[in-house]
Amino acid sequence: MRPIELSPRLTALAQQVPENARFADIGTDHARLPVWLLEHGVISRAIAADLRSGPLDRARETARRHNVSERISFRFGDGLQPIQPDEADVIAIAGMGGETISDILLAAPWVAERDILLLLQPMTSAPKLREWLSGHCFRICGERLVQEEENLYVILTVRPGRMPELSRAELWAGCQERGMEEPLRGDYLALMIGRVKHAADGLRRSTRIEDAARLAEQATLLRELEHMKEEWDTWQM
Repeated sequence: MRPIELSPRLTALAQQVPENARFADIGTDHARLPVWLLEHGVISRAIAADLRSGPLDRARETARRHNVSERISFRFGDGLQPIQPDEADVIAIAGMGGETISDILLAAPWVAERDILLLLQPMTSAPKLREWLSGHCFRICGERLVQEEENLYVILTVRPGRMPELSRAELWAGCQERGMEEPLRGDYLALMIGRVKHAADGLRRSTRIEDAARLAEQATLLRELEHMKEEWDTWQM
């Protein structure tokens, strides 16, 4: 059988897994990521965990078809609950909302106490995930953007430890610095600006008094994001 193929989003995750890592994939679904890592010799064993029996059955079938079943430990359970603290030093949590990811980490406080590399890929609510991480002794070491069909996805590389407080715009779009290589960042900033504008338009139509204050906050955020976009565009010249 041909080696398994990954989507751009999962490829970007796979490229950040160090060789010989003790790897755990949370919410593994079809187990495509751990199977790829095993087939390419990046890791020798993996843990594949999922909350639902259906996806875990599909994961077992994928592993069987690619002859790596004996090298994957399949775990049924919620988030990191099926994982022991000393079993993994690289954990991927991908393909779910940012608030769900933060709930998973909150329920496993041992993650913040060990030298663990977290590869987090929120499908939604990335600003809330960044805010949660910054307030719970995690530091974002880097971010990577991936285009998949019509969608832009962000992957956060995270380790335990404190980081400088993020501005409101940085919570929405991540940090940037001159010289960083991220060809999709301009598109990502434009996407965030569009979302804030859309939210502000909705607030303008509201007649609720409390929404006036929220509109002012959105206006400030919009200016900050537009400044980041202008700064980024200037750096690319």
